[in-house]
Amino acid sequence: MHGGDARSSTMERWTHPVTEVRFVDDRKAEALARLDIHTVEDLVRHYPFRYLDLTTTATMVQARPGTEATIVGTVHDIKVKHPRPRLTITEIALVDSTGAVIGVWFNQPYIAQRFRVGERLAFAGRVEIDYGLKQMRTPFVERLDDENGPDTLGRILPVHRTTEGLSTNWMRRLVSEALTLGGDVADPLPVSLRREHGLMSLRHALRAIHFPVDADDADQARRRLAYEELLTMQLGLQLRRHREVGERPGHAHRTDGTALSRFAEILPFDLTGDQRAAVAEIASDMAAPIPMNRMLLGDVGSGKTAVAAAALAIAADSKTQAAMMAPTEVLATQYAGKVGPLLDELGISWRLLTGSTPVAERRSVLSDLADGSATIALGTHALFQDDVAFSRLSLVIVDEQHRFGVTQRLALRAKGEAADLLVMTATPIPRSLALTVYGDLDTSYLRERPGGRGPEHVVTEVIARSGRAKAYDRVKAAVKQGHQAYVVCALVDESDAAQAKAATSEARRLQERVFPGLKVGLLTGQMRSSEKNAVMQRFRDGSVDVLVATTVIEVGVDVPNATLMIVEDAERFGLAQLHQLRGRVGRGQHAGEVLLFADARSDEGKRRMQVIVSTNDGFALAEEDLRLRGEGDLFGQRQSGLPALRLASVINDIDLIALSRIDAVSLVSDDPHLVALEHALLGWEVSLAFGAGWEWVSAG
Repeated sequence: MHGGDARSSTMERWTHPVTEVRFVDDRKAEALARLDIHTVEDLVRHYPFRYLDLTTTATMVQARPGTEATIVGTVHDIKVKHPRPRLTITEIALVDSTGAVIGVWFNQPYIAQRFRVGERLAFAGRVEIDYGLKQMRTPFVERLDDENGPDTLGRILPVHRTTEGLSTNWMRRLVSEALTLGGDVADPLPVSLRREHGLMSLRHALRAIHFPVDADDADQARRRLAYEELLTMQLGLQLRRHREVGERPGHAHRTDGTALSRFAEILPFDLTGDQRAAVAEIASDMAAPIPMNRMLLGDVGSGKTAVAAAALAIAADSKTQAAMMAPTEVLATQYAGKVGPLLDELGISWRLLTGSTPVAERRSVLSDLADGSATIALGTHALFQDDVAFSRLSLVIVDEQHRFGVTQRLALRAKGEAADLLVMTATPIPRSLALTVYGDLDTSYLRERPGGRGPEHVVTEVIARSGRAKAYDRVKAAVKQGHQAYVVCALVDESDAAQAKAATSEARRLQERVFPGLKVGLLTGQMRSSEKNAVMQRFRDGSVDVLVATTVIEVGVDVPNATLMIVEDAERFGLAQLHQLRGRVGRGQHAGEVLLFADARSDEGKRRMQVIVSTNDGFALAEEDLRLRGEGDLFGQRQSGLPALRLASVINDIDLIALSRIDAVSLVSDDPHLVALEHALLGWEVSLAFGAGWEWVSAG
C-alpha cells in the first residue's frame, strides 16, 4: 500500500524508543516497560483513566453523601486499626475550616507511610456516611505540596496508570515530554471527515486528552481519538470483507425454486415474522452476484436452524452444494435428526461427516461430496479437513461461529469458489459488540419464538440451599408426569476435567441417594463422541429421566420433553451462559422451569441472579451482562488479529461505533485499497493496528 513513506517521514519519531524522551533513563524505561510502553507513541497513547478536577472543589460541608466530589484539606490525623485478624483499616482525616472527611483503605497499611500530618491533599471519590462521619473509601489522593506547587488548584489533572518507580506526577511529566517530542504528527483522518463530524485535529486531541483546559476539552479529545480507533478497526474489517467477497463474482442463486417454495409447507410450525424476514434477507443476498457475508443472531429457541434449512434449499434449487458445520458432534448429529428429514422430504440428498464417522462410511461420504451426488454436507470440524472436496460448493453455514476462528471459517469457505457465508449464533450479542467485532458481516436477528412460545414459557427461580429437598421433589413430580430434567454442574474452575469430575460424582450421588427409583444419566465434555451421542440418544428416547451434565449442553441440545433444569452454583455463571442453559428446557409444548441453586455474595452476583429471574429476553440480558462483566477481552483467541481498544467503549460508544462503520463502508467502497492520497495515512494506521494480519487486508 502506498503512503508509508509519507507516514514515516511525519511520524518517524513515534517509532523511536521511549528512552529518547527527556527524563526517561534506564530505570524509568524499565518501569514503563511494565506498562507495555516501549516507544514514543506508546507513551503518547498512554491515556489518562480519570481526571482530578481541581477547578471545582467542594468544602467538607459541601461534599454531599452519595455523590462524587473532590475535596481539599490538611491531614489532621492518620490511624491504622486492626479490628480483627487479617484486617487492617487505614484512616486519614482531612480537614478544612468547615469540617472533616475520613479517607478509608482496607488492608493497605502502607498508605499510612505515604503521608504526614500537616500535608495538604486532595481526595477524589464517592462520599458516604458511616457512624455519623463523612467518608471516602479508597479515594484517589493528590499531594498538593512539593512537586505540584500552588498552581495545581484550578487545574484539571490527568491520572495515568502507573507502576512501581513511577509516581503520577512523574508520569505526567514524561507524557508532556513525549508530546513535545512526537505530538506534532500528521493527521490520518481526512479533513472532510473531521469537518463532517466536528472532530479535533490529532495534534489538538493528543494534547487535550492528557492536559485538558476544561472537562469539555477532555470529552471532545476522547471522542475524536475513540472515533479514530473505531474507524481503524472498521476499515480493517471492511477491507477483509472486500478481500473475501468484493473482488470476485459470487453465485447468483435461484430463489424461486421448488425446494424453497415447498419448504414452508412441510414445516410442522409456521415461521415467525423474524424468521420470514431473515429468510428474505438471506435469499436476497444469495440471489446477488457477489458472495453473501451474513450473521444470523438468534435468541434461545428462536428457530435459527429452520432459517438455515431454507438457505440449504436455495442452494439445492440452484444445483449447487452447501455445507453446514457445528462445533460439536452432539449438535451435528442433532442436525441430522432435525434437518435431515426435511431435506429428505424435499428430495435433497445429504450426508453427515464427523470425527467419529467410520472409515468406510467416511470414504463414501467424501466420494459423494466430490462427485456432487450429495448436495448437503452436515458435520463438524471434519468438514474443512484437506481431503474433503466438493463438486460445486456455493454456501457455507457455520453454527455457533464464536467457537471457530476466522482461519477455520475461511478454510471451509475456500472449498468453494466465492461461496456464500452464513454464520449463526444462539448467544445473543449486544448490537454494539456485533458491530465492533463482526463489522464485516451483515446481520439478521431472531427474537421471536416459534409455536407461540412466549418469554413466559420458561420460569426461572433462585433457590436457597435450604430448599434443595423441595427442588428435588419437583424433579420427581416432573418425571412422574412423563417429563425429564437436567442437573447442570457448575464451572468448578477452568479445567474441563475438574468440571467433568464434579458432574460424575454428582450423578453418582443423585442416583444412589436422591433418585434411586429414576434413571440418572451423565454427559460431560471429557467423554468420547460415541459415548456422548449414545447418552443423548437415550435421553431423547426417554430411557434417561435425569441428565447430569456439564455446560456441554448449553449449545443447541434440543429435547422437547425436558421441562425442568437445576443449575448448581449458578452464581459462578455469566448471564449469557445461564440464558443458554435455560434454553434447553421448555422447547416443546410444555412450559419449562429453571431452578438456580445460588449463594451470591457479591453485589454483581446478586444483580446477575435478579436479572436472570426477571427477564427472558436474551438480547437485553446480553447488554446487562456486558455492563456487569465489563468489556475485558471482547474478542478472545477466536477473534485474534483485531486491535485492542484503548479509549473506545463497546458499552458507551454505540453512536461512534455505528458512525465509524458507515464511514468505513463508504471509504472502502470508494477506495477499496485506501491508496488515494487523502486515505494513505489511514491505510497505514490500519496496517499498524492489524499487524501480522495485514496480509489479508492489503490487496498486495
